[in-house]
Amino acid sequence: MRLQKFLAHAGACSRRTGEKWVAEGRVSVNGKVVTTPGTVVDPEADEIRLDGKRLTIPRDNLTIALNKPEGFVSSCHQPQERTVLELVDTPRRLYPIGRLDKDSTGLLLLTDNGMLHHQLSHPSFNHEKEYIVKTARPVSDKDLERLARPMNILGKKTRPARVKRRGRDTFSIILKEGMNRQVRRMVGKTGHRVVSLHRVRMGSIRLGNLGPGQWRKLSEKEVSGLLARPSAKKTDGTA
Repeated sequence: MRLQKFLAHAGACSRRTGEKWVAEGRVSVNGKVVTTPGTVVDPEADEIRLDGKRLTIPRDNLTIALNKPEGFVSSCHQPQERTVLELVDTPRRLYPIGRLDKDSTGLLLLTDNGMLHHQLSHPSFNHEKEYIVKTARPVSDKDLERLARPMNILGKKTRPARVKRRGRDTFSIILKEGMNRQVRRMVGKTGHRVVSLHRVRMGSIRLGNLGPGQWRKLSEKEVSGLLARPSAKKTDGTA
């Protein structure tokens, strides 16, 4: 692992700041000051100190819940775009679980827990994602019934969904998968256009009272709850 990456994973600073600190001679490896940022170190075998204080990489994982505002992309890096990582004040390297479109808002989980990332991303684990959808014009009961049934999207058939009316032009929809722009494509199949799409839940985690751009750390209990595989109960029909 490169030295500046180690400093970031140890929670000391960002990689860019780490490069600066190494160049300033503030970091030592096995008792010797190192001034080359790209130096490769072994976190398990080498003794690495910053200003004389020994650093280690935490063995615990970090998972956070973010209320993604409109205008940010769910990516670690995308040229000429603002990413959700800019909203999270932590030196840990986190990865978004699934995606929310740039013009969509709401709950997004970010983690450095590979197992959690896999389970929440793969539809076979049956984790639900709940959205509040507003359309450009009123939706009929027939439209909602159609949204609850499987549809052909991007050459694949969607799984049944749970749909509930919340207003003349507003409804909630619960999915157990996440195809590219799936909700918008499904709504388009009924002849409607989405004007706002807001995710309020992923698995057992709800958005709650987080304001746009705000985030919080998930507790060990919350993460354990996500890792507990939910039932594969069928989700067809309206609810």
